[in-house]
Amino acid sequence: MYCTFCGKQIPDDAQLCAYCGKRLGGTLPSATRRLLRAREGRQIAGVCKGVANYFDWDVALVRIVWIVCAVFGLLGVVAYVAAWIIMPEEPLALPVPVGEPNRPANF
Repeated sequence: MYCTFCGKQIPDDAQLCAYCGKRLGGTLPSATRRLLRAREGRQIAGVCKGVANYFDWDVALVRIVWIVCAVFGLLGVVAYVAAWIIMPEEPLALPVPVGEPNRPANF
């Protein structure tokens, strides 16, 4: 099978391209695909980045469309505030401690 985004050959059972990272074929299971506000790379509240991640779109395109909707009508502002309130924030990714190696507990 070939990736439709980068053209590289990949295994037939792959869900993600190992070269470009894009989703292939169908959708991922619903448990891994949720509409969440992003924590990384957000400008105000992470709504545009979350929508872009969910639909696998470019975040700049989503931001431009949202700004145009906000400028040419108040609907964009109202929708952004509503999404800010309704959309949950993605879970916090805690760093792995790099200190001491794990030692078995002394009993």
